[in-house]
Amino acid sequence: MPSPRSRRESADYYRDRRRRKVCNFCVDKAESIDYKEVNRLRRYLSERAKIEPRRKTGTCARHQRMLTTALKRARHVALLPYAPQHLRP
Repeated sequence: MPSPRSRRESADYYRDRRRRKVCNFCVDKAESIDYKEVNRLRRYLSERAKIEPRRKTGTCARHQRMLTTALKRARHVALLPYAPQHLRP
């Protein structure tokens, strides 16, 4: 019978072996991210209208910086919200 410690270590091993997320912009070979593509940008906002982190979306560092700039530009031009709409009771 395996000891509790070895069982725990094997569980930790499988937990850390998650599949790495792939940057969608790298897959599409995007050179730039257009702030006018609202439907594409909306995927990278949370339900509270906050920019999702890289660890959650899987974007690379280069495209995350470009994505942040595009989202902020779209907010400035009022294509995307700064804050979520108020929930009705």
